[in-house]
Amino acid sequence: MFNSYKPDYLVMTAGPTMVSGNVLQGRARNFGNPDLDPDFFVFYDNICNKLKKFYGTEKSQVIIMNGEGMLGLDAACASLTEPGDKVLIISNGVFGGGFEDLVKNYGGICTLFESDFKKSIHIDSLKEFLEKNSDFKYATIVHCDTPTGILNDIGPITKLLKSKGILTVVDTVAALGGVPFEMDNWNIDIALGASQKVFSTPSGLTTMAISDDAWNIILNRKNPIQSFYCNLALWKNCVEEKLFPYTMPASDLIAFNIALDNLLTERLERVWDRHLEMQGYVLERMETLGLELFCEDNYSPTVTAFMVPEDLNSNDILDHMKKEHKVLIAGSYGPFKDKVLRIGHMGENARLDRVFYTLDALEKTINDLRK
Repeated sequence: MFNSYKPDYLVMTAGPTMVSGNVLQGRARNFGNPDLDPDFFVFYDNICNKLKKFYGTEKSQVIIMNGEGMLGLDAACASLTEPGDKVLIISNGVFGGGFEDLVKNYGGICTLFESDFKKSIHIDSLKEFLEKNSDFKYATIVHCDTPTGILNDIGPITKLLKSKGILTVVDTVAALGGVPFEMDNWNIDIALGASQKVFSTPSGLTTMAISDDAWNIILNRKNPIQSFYCNLALWKNCVEEKLFPYTMPASDLIAFNIALDNLLTERLERVWDRHLEMQGYVLERMETLGLELFCEDNYSPTVTAFMVPEDLNSNDILDHMKKEHKVLIAGSYGPFKDKVLRIGHMGENARLDRVFYTLDALEKTINDLRK
């Protein structure tokens, strides 16, 4: 039995990611009482305003909820969906298709637009589909589907959907901060993020940007929202009323604020460039090692997925890297379990020394296992 948990490895997964020292120190500060201290509401509001820069919005309201990123997906579906609503699920990955279960929980009727998991969503195919059927209240799509490392070109897709009168929910949890995101210009209604990916803070916070059109739907429903914790309506005026739906995790928010400052001080344009540079190193090394990439186009700058060599076992690779080289990378999910491995190069992971060390460890592991 473990009396304590003290991981001593480099976390190079697609979230959670490594956390910088000043962020860890921030979590240890005295955090006061977030329910009763008026200054905390000002602090919270300032963090939300900083996040607008990452979401690329001036028009939308940003909120932060206490819960891992999946809370945001669930809350968006709970708050938008009424029984009998028609919802379009756009999927080219495991998480993309996962929205279907969330929508059905709240009585939505789902239509699945599914395409090749190895390729990004093809706008012309979606356009052709919508010409035949566009009677949907809203549509869901994943920006970066981490199990396969695909990055969808979101802007043209959400603009097309909006032109048909369809609201859009975009899961950008694994991409936000690592790539440009333009919520206002792309006509997105709800965009979802989380703390443990590019922001490189511990898991536990959901971030969300919500347009006026989405708020109009949420606040003018025929039926009550079938959840308390996932009820976005409770967040609309929480700062003005100085009343959160539940006690906020002040220490997590203090740390998150420091992490945002780290990225903003570096400058977002430089952060995006850094992620592209690290992606380039990973892709080049994959080719040198003779490893087959899972995706055929639009590789994400935040995570790379590659096929497990036919002569090796995925668990053997993962175990050897962790035990012998103190590096943790990730397997995948669903139909790709045991077939695909992933390296996360996002946030604090998107650093030259960490990426190079991980790739060296991978090469040594493959060579060791083939002896």
